[in-house]
Amino acid sequence: MATFEEFEKLDMRTGVIREVEPFPRARKPSFRLTIDFGPEIGSKQTSAQVTNYRPEELIGMSIIAVVNFPPKNIAGFRSEVLVLGVPGEGGQISLLTPSRPAPLGGRVY
Repeated sequence: MATFEEFEKLDMRTGVIREVEPFPRARKPSFRLTIDFGPEIGSKQTSAQVTNYRPEELIGMSIIAVVNFPPKNIAGFRSEVLVLGVPGEGGQISLLTPSRPAPLGGRVY
């Protein structure tokens, strides 16, 4: 079981997806995303298996991501954050989003 102290080590922040690109080199269908987390953190890139969304749906979407995991190499691409989502029917991902407007880089508690 995780402790509250372990949970507090996760740095989850709000961001806005600014760019979406296909990622054909990934093993599973994915997009490469550029996410703006505001002036404190800046923009970060990640790979996400969210192909049930159209790129135009993703651009401008507010999301929640873990920003303090070490970078991960995915098919030659440096993934810097983990965007959070929930698998639905058929395994399609529903991204976690703030229910109301939130500042870029806002910390999730």
